[in-house]
Amino acid sequence: MWLTTECAWAAARSRDTYLAAHYWRLARRIGKKASMAVGHSILVIVWYLLTEDCDYRDLGGDFFIRRDTDRVRQQAVAQLQALGYHVTLQPERISRKSPVSK
Repeated sequence: MWLTTECAWAAARSRDTYLAAHYWRLARRIGKKASMAVGHSILVIVWYLLTEDCDYRDLGGDFFIRRDTDRVRQQAVAQLQALGYHVTLQPERISRKSPVSK
């Protein structure tokens, strides 16, 4: 039991990894119990890797942002409005024209 929590603490201190993002996302809500949850996630990953005989592919530290971009956008707008800003979002226009050189 202690080994999985130690691994979870090490994963939480790593940068730009799925397990670190998972830990800090849970830690905001459930505190120190997040290390047990991430330890469980590590055991599930190890079990899957051993039974399926495949390589580990990290999902990345921005996995939760990429998974639900609408929610992240709404939270960012709500935070700015709480600070007193009026927020209007417009999609970015991507210009495909090449610059004209003289």
